[in-house]
Amino acid sequence: MTQRKKILVAMSGGVDSSVAAALLKEQGHDVIGVTMQLWDYSKNESSCDPSAKFDTCCSHDDVADAREVAQKLRIPFYVLDYQDDFQTNVVDYFTREYLRGRTPNPCVACNTFLKFDHLLERAIRLGCDAVATGHYARISQDLSSGHYRLLKGVDAQKDQSYFLYSLTQERLSRIVFPLGEMTKSEVRMHAERFGLVNARKKESMEICFIPNNDYAKFIEKHADISKIIKGEIRSEDGELLGHHDGIHKFTVGQRRGIGIASNKPLYVTRISSESGVVYVGDEVHLRRTGFVFEKFHLIREIDLVDEFEIKIRYGSSPAPGKLVDFAGSGESLPSPGIIFRELQRSITPGQIAVLYRGDEVLGGGFIERTAQA
Repeated sequence: MTQRKKILVAMSGGVDSSVAAALLKEQGHDVIGVTMQLWDYSKNESSCDPSAKFDTCCSHDDVADAREVAQKLRIPFYVLDYQDDFQTNVVDYFTREYLRGRTPNPCVACNTFLKFDHLLERAIRLGCDAVATGHYARISQDLSSGHYRLLKGVDAQKDQSYFLYSLTQERLSRIVFPLGEMTKSEVRMHAERFGLVNARKKESMEICFIPNNDYAKFIEKHADISKIIKGEIRSEDGELLGHHDGIHKFTVGQRRGIGIASNKPLYVTRISSESGVVYVGDEVHLRRTGFVFEKFHLIREIDLVDEFEIKIRYGSSPAPGKLVDFAGSGESLPSPGIIFRELQRSITPGQIAVLYRGDEVLGGGFIERTAQA
């Protein structure tokens, strides 16, 4: 048996985090279940309306499921209210970025500024040795250097290491991912074996606070209307094609819903928050050689001259490229960025780019702007 530890488990009410708690309890650990109350649907949205669609996590039903699983496992269970922090660090960030014509990733913000920050703090206060979550990712330690390494989950279809690029060595030393070596089907089988109420619960596919996946409507409801930037739609050649009523309705690479009639496919190629112009063009206009990072972070020290594999969004395939200094000031890298070996399509400001070497996540950051070699 592994050494018995006191572990705080983040329980969202979904099958993954529930199985993580059950497995750790089965292994003999002292487990405490915690659900973070992040968003009050009855207060913020029309969730009482049967037509409102929320395929999300963190709802009241999810809290109830997490509590029932904890009772089944006979472990202590707490609901912690972090709604104010979620509003500031996730919802406000999400709204602000879209109003700037950028495309944010709220799941990364939630993991970075809420889940691990607050849960690790709470774990320390409760005398816990570690925090566990249901993420599909792995952690290993290099015994020669002592450095921790963040690795992809074994299930390539469920791997969530992308969302965890901002973890530090200190945090990795206190985190456990019980599902990292499993596939989703194996997790489902464990849930059935443990008799968990959510064993067959469907996946959460949408952003947890956006009803019906309607980003624009949400932003218009929650934003200061004076912050909405309206303007023109122009071709990459500068031709005026039309007007729009808010850059928050567009993202780089978008094809549908542009509002321009054309006999050929048109894509949003770039968005100017300064002028309010949304530029459109052919697919070729989406291709870029690289980008500049904002808030670049490395999980551990690496050789920066090597070539890496880079994902420019969660669903993209990794592409080879090199880390470069766009400011030209050598190793200090005040403005680090990536130049790809081959042109990449739809590099989107506001999204997260993550560096990999094989299965290892090395770090990453926000895409500030696209760049040419």
